[in-house]
Amino acid sequence: MAGQVTAVSCNAAYSFSKPNRQSIMLLAGLGVEGDVHAGETIRHQFRMTYEPDLPNLRQVHLMHEELFDELALKGFDVSAGRLGENITTGGVDLLGLPTGALLHLGEQAVLEVTGLRNPCAKINDFRKGLLGEVFALDPVSGEFTFKSGIMAVVRHGGPVRPYDSITVELPPLPHRPLDRV
Repeated sequence: MAGQVTAVSCNAAYSFSKPNRQSIMLLAGLGVEGDVHAGETIRHQFRMTYEPDLPNLRQVHLMHEELFDELALKGFDVSAGRLGENITTGGVDLLGLPTGALLHLGEQAVLEVTGLRNPCAKINDFRKGLLGEVFALDPVSGEFTFKSGIMAVVRHGGPVRPYDSITVELPPLPHRPLDRV
């Protein structure tokens, strides 16, 4: 499975959206240089209040641009960085990846997938009704699918830019499905 980076975004301050950049620098074990969510321990505002010393499994947020097309069909105008992601991708089934998959971005950077982004109510502050659109109920299992991207940690740092290639390296079998982190 191969794809492409379509946008990169970061923000040094806590805010829902992140401005697009020409490039970002991934730092091993930390996240996106200069991004408010970078760090070895949890940087998510809400979670820092009750579990501040746990490892940061949400160093980098990735979202598939195909979601924006799906949301546009339902009347929502969403573009790269607007939902807080650091890396927007095209051509990679992010939600279908197993835990532990490695994403090789460009020539140097490597991310390890840790899980699904757990969307929060702030999505409705951004666009009323959007939160309900980033969930999908599986009619067979009765379980929810979270469609608002995946989270990863940086295993090998390096620059990442739009149009960089993405190559997926699957972990050994048996694969563990993604769960919320």
